[in-house]
Amino acid sequence: MDGIFAVILAGGSGVRFWPLSRETSPKQMLQIVGEDTLLRQTIKRINGFVPPENIWIVTTEDKAQSIRFHIEPLGNLAKGIQFINEPVGRNTAPAVGLTAIYLNHLSSESIMVVLPSDHAIPDTEKFLNDLRLAIQGAKKDYLVTFGIKPNRPETGYGYIKVARSSKTKPKGLIKVDRFFEKPDLKTAKRYLSDGGYFWNSGIFIFKTSQILSEIKEHLPSLYRTLKEIESILFDSSKPKKPDKLNKPNKHNECNKLNKLYSRLEPISIDYGIMERSQNILMAPAKFKWSDLGSWAALDEIIEKDKTGNILKGNTIDIESQNSTVFAGDRLIATIGLKDMVVVDTPDATLVSPKERVQEVRKVVEALRQADREEHLIHKTVERPWGSYTVLEKGDRYKIKRVVLKPGARLSLQLHRRRSEHWVVVSGVAKVTREGETYLVHTNESTYIPINTKHRLENPGDIFLQIVEVQNGDYVEEDDIERFADDYGRPIT
Repeated sequence: MDGIFAVILAGGSGVRFWPLSRETSPKQMLQIVGEDTLLRQTIKRINGFVPPENIWIVTTEDKAQSIRFHIEPLGNLAKGIQFINEPVGRNTAPAVGLTAIYLNHLSSESIMVVLPSDHAIPDTEKFLNDLRLAIQGAKKDYLVTFGIKPNRPETGYGYIKVARSSKTKPKGLIKVDRFFEKPDLKTAKRYLSDGGYFWNSGIFIFKTSQILSEIKEHLPSLYRTLKEIESILFDSSKPKKPDKLNKPNKHNECNKLNKLYSRLEPISIDYGIMERSQNILMAPAKFKWSDLGSWAALDEIIEKDKTGNILKGNTIDIESQNSTVFAGDRLIATIGLKDMVVVDTPDATLVSPKERVQEVRKVVEALRQADREEHLIHKTVERPWGSYTVLEKGDRYKIKRVVLKPGARLSLQLHRRRSEHWVVVSGVAKVTREGETYLVHTNESTYIPINTKHRLENPGDIFLQIVEVQNGDYVEEDDIERFADDYGRPIT
């Protein structure tokens, strides 16, 4: 649809789905429900309704690259998608405002469909039908959202109270009386029995000019900063490309933009605008929806067995009830569980009563405070060239299994604080080491000294697997200087 832009918010870290989600593998990049990851499902859901070039992903600069690699399997669709990179995450109100100032330069009549990247919506046709209705309300200068009719007293969602009687056009939309933050259980039960309350879906539709007007009224400090940023991003009326939003022409302009954005107060669009505006309509959603706010939310979206269990992966269960078990390659056996959640990964296992899975964020915070890696990365980390798996790590050493796709190669790089020894397990490795290039075959090895410029490449048509042994006083991933890269990563 002309003038309609899908703005996908993808800056989250996915704390609530630990240990499956990590800082570098947030919830939206996981395949939790359905046959694809949540982010790619979100893109596919809106594709065709708007053209690929009208799909914009908003994320932080540190996550943008991994998201680009993540959506590559979408082929030509991914090539058309635009990116807006925030210098740092400042919650959804600044993210929406930053996008709005750009779209408003394209057209003040342009309409933003703001979509979280990590929701489960299995019925695309019903979703798009409801979206068409919501857009009609946005065209009349309303802020529009979807409300989900509650079926239980949920304390993990915000609520929308609708007006008891209101005549709105277009027909089918309801005037919003007020937004409410997540309630306690007693209040949630009252909302459910009242019947005039809906769950806040977190999906919003509005004109860019209208949301900027609302920001000006309700968040004047944010608006002033956005106008300063706008003066940096635009020369006269000629906008920079979206992926250049963090790359103004002059170095000092880039620094100024970063400083301005970093000073913004982190605030959600819900709290900053939707709870304060008197100009909101709600479309009662006819589609099935879940924001997958915790492991317990899978009960709403995944089919259960005859005893109410969700069993995924390598599992054996005996007489459990209403429990969720997520396993990987390792066998997980459960006996007589009731209302429990068990999630197993190679380096961490979560065991919790369903009623307390919202507290998983406390575990993640404890890991952060203890400076442990289990909240940051998995043992196996996907890269555009393949993957690596940490097999063992100790004092002054790390052992990894590295897998390269056919034809792929790592960046030309060096390490200041570690050496590397490579043993080829399968395939043939093409190695560049300073001025020489040579092949290393299966059962052969090579050594990369510290401070040595090097590159690993797979020239074959099968996957290359090597075992890498690192030695040095520092063996973390940030000890890397790049000199050339096929995937657009920063060069030293």
